[in-house]
Amino acid sequence: MKTNVNVPAKLHVKKGDTVKILAGNSRGKTGKVLEVIPSKYRAIVEGVNVVSKHTKPSATNPNGGIEKTEASVHLSNLMVVDPASGQAARVGRKVNDSGKLERYFKSK
Repeated sequence: MKTNVNVPAKLHVKKGDTVKILAGNSRGKTGKVLEVIPSKYRAIVEGVNVVSKHTKPSATNPNGGIEKTEASVHLSNLMVVDPASGQAARVGRKVNDSGKLERYFKSK
């Protein structure tokens, strides 16, 4: 069944960003964004929200077993870390001189 989700034009998180987890079992951890899923408003973060997945034996994995993989995290639980200061900060967007949208970090 296909769900009709209104996807925003721009998200505050991009692939490759370093983010801090704000809620859940992995609260306080930081990691790199491996994948963003805009249709579900979720992201997969390296080393965060690790779940055990049971796999059946197959041609590629003849033994099967339990493997650890990262599950997705809702984007509302992520905050981008500013590479300059190393602190998590809110992200804003403004139009630069060439007319392109540019992200900047809001500080207190």
